[in-house]
Amino acid sequence: MKTTTKIKTLLVLAISSFVTNTSTAQDNTSSTNYDQGFRLGVGLNAGYAVNDPYKLALGADARLQYDLSKRYSLTLTTGYTNLFVSKADGNDVGFIPAKAGFKAFIWNDQFYVMGEAGAAFAVSNGNNDTSLLLAPSIGYATKYIDISVHYDHYADFDRINNNGTLGKGVGQVGLRLAYGFKL
Repeated sequence: MKTTTKIKTLLVLAISSFVTNTSTAQDNTSSTNYDQGFRLGVGLNAGYAVNDPYKLALGADARLQYDLSKRYSLTLTTGYTNLFVSKADGNDVGFIPAKAGFKAFIWNDQFYVMGEAGAAFAVSNGNNDTSLLLAPSIGYATKYIDISVHYDHYADFDRINNNGTLGKGVGQVGLRLAYGFKL
């Protein structure tokens, strides 16, 4: 009889524990509802172009962000960026980027990784090329401030290879400082 009593006691404790954990979990999920919504960020970008003939990149952007949850967001980014040539005999390239992306917060709801893809539309110095644009980044964001390091790859912009021949594909490593707010 002692074995049967122990089994019954353990069964009652297990069921009680399950019911308590289940009702606690249900109460916690309903109290942490996250409001989905839009945010707008305005940023300044400075970077270093990793391919000749370009060296410096400066720009400004606006990013519309839709928060799917507290950790995941969709983004649309546009603005203006200028790649400055390193020598006086070349032409700078100014372009308007148009990118869509996905942002995922990975640590403490402040550190994130983001990937964006889109196009860069050249608009200066008689250049009317359009390039595929791929841009991964990592960053830190608070309620109002967003700081990120990004790499932008412009697949169809001309570059000068090490042997002096003309090639395609220009890369840029940059820093973005932005102010953001909820719409």
